[in-house]
Formats: sequence, structure tokens, C-alpha cells
Amino acid sequence: MHNFGLYIVMTAPELGYRAFTEICVQEEVGIIQLRDKTMPNLDLIALARELTEITKNSQTLFIINDRVDQCIVADADGVHLGPDDTPWQQARALLPEGKLIGVSTHSIEAAEALISTIKNPQSIKAPDYMSFGPIFPTVAKKIPDPPVGSEQLRYVLSIAPIPVVAIGGIFPHNLQQVCHAGAKNIGMIRHFGDSSSPAELSAKIREFKQALKEQTP
Repeated sequence: MHNFGLYIVMTAPELGYRAFTEICVQEEVGIIQLRDKTMPNLDLIALARELTEITKNSQTLFIINDRVDQCIVADADGVHLGPDDTPWQQARALLPEGKLIGVSTHSIEAAEALISTIKNPQSIKAPDYMSFGPIFPTVAKKIPDPPVGSEQLRYVLSIAPIPVVAIGGIFPHNLQQVCHAGAKNIGMIRHFGDSSSPAELSAKIREFKQALKEQTP
């Protein structure tokens, strides 16, 4: 899998999931992830199916957070797994051919452990990408992990054999710091989710993609 640039995590966006996804498709956002830990399971599956239809045959990949079963039922492009979710090796065995797997890491130790596993000879295909963060302090989780900072990000980027998504507390004002560490894939939540109109969201995406292009070495 190649670098994909902007990775937006959707958590109850002000515009609503459907309208938000439509704008992301129009603006050719690389990846969007559905992350909603409060919605009932059946409602989440129904929503995921709708979003799959919106993103189908577009430049935007649609990822489900945590749930391998929901990814399969909704026919999403892939699943993103945290440390308490299905192990990625099991997910690879369960998912149909061609589905993407992303794995979260929240510390140097976790990142090194994942990378060590990937580099060991094995028959199971490696995850398609990994996330690392939070880079900066964030309130995206009820109990946030300690920020890892841009220097630890630089180190992980230097040893990772798969694309790395820098995530956590990233906004336009600190994008330069993250890009100068070597990041080419940026995960964001609040900056885009707070958009109150389609025009505002489109403008934010265009501005950020241009800034990312200018800042990336």
C-alpha cells in the first residue's frame, strides 16, 4: 500500500455521517474511518453499508473501526484495529482477499513490537498500515494515551516497513512539525468533524491537502 495523505476519522461529525462522507469523496480524501462507540450495533452496520455505497468506485477508501464482522457485513474497504481488538493476524484470516488492515500503536514499545512481528518471516500478509500517536495531547478519547511527540514519530517512521499514519492532536498550526519528522500520512478528527457546512468542510480539506503537499519533503 502506498502513502495516501489525509486520513479522516469520523466520530459524530456535525454534518452527519452521510453528508460528511459525500464531501470527502468529492474532495478525494485518501481514507475515511467510521469510529462511533455509542451507536447500536445494527444501526452502525446499516450506516456502514450506506457509507460503503457512497465511497464505492471512488478515490476514497472506507475503513471500519474495531469490528472485523462489521467490515465484512458492510463490505467496507478494511478495518482498523486497536490493542484490545481482534489480533491483526486473525483478522487477516477472517477478511476476504483485498480488504485492508490498519493497526494502532500508542508507544515506541508497541510500534517496535508490531514492526518486529511484521519483519519476521511468516506466511500471513502484514497489516497494510499502522497508526502512531497521539503525537500531541488530545481529547479524542475519554482516557487518552500519553503524547509521543514528533521525535518518537521520526524514529518509528525510520524503521516502519509499512505506511505510518501520524495521529493525535494534529491541527494546521502544528502540521509543519509533524511533516518535518517525515510523516506523509496524517490522521485527524476534530479539525474536520467540527465543520458546520459542506462548504466549510470542503475548504478545510482543500487547504489542508495543499498545506500537506507544501510541507511534505
